[in-house]
Amino acid sequence: MGNFKFAHNNINVRDLDKSMNFYEQAFGLKEVRRITPEDGSFIIVYLSDGSSVHQLELTWLRDWDRPYNLGDNEFHLAFRTTDFQAAHRLHEEMGCICYENPKMGIYFISDPDGYWLEVIPERK
Repeated sequence: MGNFKFAHNNINVRDLDKSMNFYEQAFGLKEVRRITPEDGSFIIVYLSDGSSVHQLELTWLRDWDRPYNLGDNEFHLAFRTTDFQAAHRLHEEMGCICYENPKMGIYFISDPDGYWLEVIPERK
């Protein structure tokens, strides 16, 4: 059996432009690849932080007409930052912090579709 490495995580989004703007503002992620079929039924955009090989895949479905059911929202992506205080200030200004755990030294933000994203400091 071969050696496995993470490639990407996918989340489905209602408003692709709004989500792309959010992820760029919140984490500096930029589009690196896009898939758009001729019939326009979906668009897949891959976002990268520019340094790791892991990407975030945003999928927009043309015919999806309701918010996504996130269940209990117990799954999340985590982002490590070298400047935790600056990240917290940015996310506070964006108004997207949804949960903080000062004892653990982490917090979560919520994206435009309600997905939770954990922010953790770089630990040395």
